[in-house]
Amino acid sequence: MTYIGRFAPTPSGPLHAGSLVAALASWLDARHHGGRWLVRIEDVDRPRVLPGAAEVILGQLARCALVPDEPPLWQSTRDAAYEAALARLRRAGLAYDCACTRREIGEALLLQGHAHARHGERIYPGTCRGGVPPALRRRPVRAVRLLTQRGGAPVCIEWEDRRLDASVQNMTQNVTEAVGDFVLRRADGCWAYQLAVVVDDAAQGVTHVVRGEDLADNTARQILLQRDLGLPTPSYLHTPLVLGADGAKLSKQNGARALDLADPVATLSAAALVLGLPPLLAGTPGAWLDQAVSAWAGIIARYSQPQR
Repeated sequence: MTYIGRFAPTPSGPLHAGSLVAALASWLDARHHGGRWLVRIEDVDRPRVLPGAAEVILGQLARCALVPDEPPLWQSTRDAAYEAALARLRRAGLAYDCACTRREIGEALLLQGHAHARHGERIYPGTCRGGVPPALRRRPVRAVRLLTQRGGAPVCIEWEDRRLDASVQNMTQNVTEAVGDFVLRRADGCWAYQLAVVVDDAAQGVTHVVRGEDLADNTARQILLQRDLGLPTPSYLHTPLVLGADGAKLSKQNGARALDLADPVATLSAAALVLGLPPLLAGTPGAWLDQAVSAWAGIIARYSQPQR
C-alpha cells in the first residue's frame, strides 16, 4: 500500500506558526514512509474564505520547500461528490432534514435541563429526527443532519492514534451522547467540514492523516461517516499544538501572525521544536528537510511508546 498523506488548510488567511507545525509533520511523515504528500485547499466554508489566501498559503509552503506531489485539490470544485455522498446517506435512512434554528435548539436543550457550555458541543435534541414537525414545515430546511442513533441505540466509536495515548485522551467516543446528530449541510448551503473531509480523503486515497491535536475530537464523527459511506479509515496522528498568549490554540482569532519567512530554515526549525525534533544545521530549506526526515524516525519511535 502506498502511503498518501495530506495537508488541508482553510484559506481564511496566511499560514501561521501553528499551521506550519501540522504541515511540516504531515510532510515529514509522508517522506519518512516513502509516500506521497498532497495539499487540499478546504475552501468549502465560503464565509471564511479570504480571496487570495490560498495562493498565499501555497507560496508560503513553497518557500519552505514543502511542495505537494500533485496539484492541490480545491473543495469548492467538489459539490457533485458531496451531493452524491449525501444522497447515499439519505437512501440509507441516515440523513434527515432539520428546520430548527440555533435559538430553538438552545431553548429545547434548556427545557431538557442541558445548559450549553461555551465552546462546547450543542447536542441536537432530536426535534426533527422523526420528520420535520407540522409547526415547522412551512419554513425552509435549515440543515441536513446525520442520524447518530441506530436502532434506538447510541453509536460508540473506538479509534487509535499514533501519538495520543488513552491515558492522555480517551479514544472512545459515544457520538450520540457527546456530539448528537451533527450537521452535513448547513443552513447557508455550505457543506459541513465532517462530510467534505471524509469524501475528499477517500477520493484522494489518503491513507494517513497527520493534523493538529485540536482536531482529534472530530475523528469519531469522521470514522462513523466513513463506515456509513463504505469508505476506508485512514491511520491518524495528532500533533502537539502551538499555544497563544492566552493559553489557547494559536489561531487567527487570538492574534496569530503570518509566518515570517525572511529565514525559512529558522521558521522550520521553530516548528520542528514543537514536534520534538532536535536542532538541525542546514543552509537551505531543502537540505534542512532532508535532515529532518531522518530525525522524524526518532520522533515516531517515541510516539509509539506508551505515555505515562
